Amino acid sequence: MGTTASTQGRTGGRPVRRLAGVAVVAALSLVASPGIAAAVPSNPSDAQIDAAQQQTQTAAQQVEAITAALAGAQASVDSAREQAAIALDEFQGKQAEHEAAEAAADAATAAADAAARDLEVARADVAAFARQSYQQGSTSPTLEALTTADGPAQMLERAALLEAAGAHQGDVVVQVTTAEEQARAAEEQAQAALAEAAALEQDAAAALAVAEQYEASARAQAAALADQQAAVEQQLAQARQSLQGLQAARAEAERFAAEQAAAARSAAARAEAERAAAAQRAAAAPAARATTQAVVATPTQSAPVAQSTTAGAGDSSAVETAIAAARRQIGVIYSWGGGSLTGPSMGWGIDAGIVGFDCSGLTRYAYAQAGVTIPRNSSAQYKALPKVSRSDLQRGDLVFWATNTSNASTIHHVAIYLGNDRILEAPQSGSRIRETSMRWSGFIGGARPTA
Repeated sequence: MGTTASTQGRTGGRPVRRLAGVAVVAALSLVASPGIAAAVPSNPSDAQIDAAQQQTQTAAQQVEAITAALAGAQASVDSAREQAAIALDEFQGKQAEHEAAEAAADAATAAADAAARDLEVARADVAAFARQSYQQGSTSPTLEALTTADGPAQMLERAALLEAAGAHQGDVVVQVTTAEEQARAAEEQAQAALAEAAALEQDAAAALAVAEQYEASARAQAAALADQQAAVEQQLAQARQSLQGLQAARAEAERFAAEQAAAARSAAARAEAERAAAAQRAAAAPAARATTQAVVATPTQSAPVAQSTTAGAGDSSAVETAIAAARRQIGVIYSWGGGSLTGPSMGWGIDAGIVGFDCSGLTRYAYAQAGVTIPRNSSAQYKALPKVSRSDLQRGDLVFWATNTSNASTIHHVAIYLGNDRILEAPQSGSRIRETSMRWSGFIGGARPTA
């Protein structure tokens, strides 16, 4: 028993040290096996993040490139629309000439018909004379009439009558000849007028086809640009989202690793304190317990996470009437070639079937309501009306835009100036009549319908 007691005396502190060792192992095992307490977040590799950054940079470069290309391409779209407007303007002018030529052709045809009727009457007179001569047995009844007279007095009377009849027959022959010439000339004039009308109709159709081609090209380019821009912006958004996801995953993994390292340091510190406390408890249990309690009570800190003017004064009453008429059309859809003197009308070509106004159709309609007649198309309106410089623009003046501001034949748009740099316009196909800010780029000049 003494041996046993002695052995226990020498080994009396071992159970405490073994318990402290078990506590350290348990604490370290909790740090070494974090899956027991929490799932370990995936930490992307440097190669993955580099690849995502490269994809984002590439997508951003593509967006920059397409943005630069869009500026040039948009200019091409705008140019196509301007050319379409010019071609449409030319079509409207040719259409007006065609209508005038058709009216002239109708008049010439009517004249030809009248000449033909006159010719038939003259020919009927000649035929009657021929029949009478045949029935009398001679084409010259003069001799027979004179030889059958009862005396000199009757002979003289018959001679005078026959002279008058002969003159009449001569007039009939002249009338036939004249009627034939008039009929021939009227027919030739009618054919020439019809030919001119047909040629103008072909010119108008050709101008309309060109305008349709330009407008279709502009719409196709605009749609393609929108698709390209949407595609590259979607690629950039996806690349940024992927990169942000990887960066967030790395930040989460680094935060978790920092927390784990802090927890390991805290556990090691607690284990060291536990070993010291165990040693102290071997000598003085109350003091050791107090020390151990103090150590255990210490909270664990986690890592933180880190032109010049030629127009006179206008008619203000007519101006306000025209503006009011145009304002009543705000919201009406643009229609290529649409607009009559009485309101919206069916469009042409690419807008066939759409009832509305184009730019010059709106301005002509508005001033027609004020009793002011102006040409149908924008270039003709500019050429026909008194000019107004930019500095002299007044409310109600028409303002024009051109692709070449030194060449009126390139005019492609017209609007009504409202004053204070505001205009009222039918902008372009697919849009609606609106009031908006004045655009000075491409402005060629103004004109005053009421001057």
